[in-house]
Amino acid sequence: MWNYNEKVMDHFLNPRNVGEIENPDATGEVGNISCGDALKLTLKLDSNGRIADAKFKTFGCASAIASSSILTEIVKGLTLDEASKISNKDIVDKLGELPEEKMHCSVMGMEALQTAIASYRGETCETHDEDHEGRIVCKCFGITDSKIRKVAKENKLKTVEEITNFTKAGGGCGCCLDEIQEILDGLWKDSPTEIEESKPASGLSVVQKVMKVQELIEKEIRPLLENDGGGIELVDIQGDKVIVSLRGRCAVCATSHITLKKMVEAKLKEFVSPSLYVEEAPPQK
Repeated sequence: MWNYNEKVMDHFLNPRNVGEIENPDATGEVGNISCGDALKLTLKLDSNGRIADAKFKTFGCASAIASSSILTEIVKGLTLDEASKISNKDIVDKLGELPEEKMHCSVMGMEALQTAIASYRGETCETHDEDHEGRIVCKCFGITDSKIRKVAKENKLKTVEEITNFTKAGGGCGCCLDEIQEILDGLWKDSPTEIEESKPASGLSVVQKVMKVQELIEKEIRPLLENDGGGIELVDIQGDKVIVSLRGRCAVCATSHITLKKMVEAKLKEFVSPSLYVEEAPPQK
């Protein structure tokens, strides 16, 4: 069960502006029902060129419904130029938060809006143009290399897991995971400035380091492990060594050492400090 906040649950259980505008000025359709998510957004403009009404129809999960609902609220009263600047981050910010694994729902909302605006202007939406011209990497969900690069740049995504969360690429059979990693390696290799900007701050005090490690474990790492019946607790921090204790299924899993290195340690290096490394606390007697 996903841990949704009250605002997300409100927009899921009581979605605003559901339906389809008759004779809309702009229409945006994205996604594919066969892939699990689809969204149709319709807009009506007033005499001043501002969005007077917005309605949606979506096929998807609670996050897709909530993202679409809040989007229709955000755009009302805006000009098309103002609406075109709305990003998936703006949708998430208005909702308060979304589970990392559901960030693709906010991206779908942004793309539907961009497509609707492009249709009104008689233009080809950049998102769809890239999907058409790009090479399909994830055959399960029809995600191209162009879209992976675009979403990665806009959201500063540097891991395959993040790409899956934001686009669903790699979330099916998993055959494309290595190729996604190659795309990311090439993208950030060619963009050293953006890499530098996204690196965690160095020179943390002991207190700051402890707080950041604890926060990351609480908000990011533990929820991921709990989804599979596991868990984790921070035991101690000694210099750059982070000592943790695995719980639940993780404590008895034969591949727990891989979880520690590939997931726990990787996230700590990425978001706190690249000098950190993780060790498991010895079992208590």
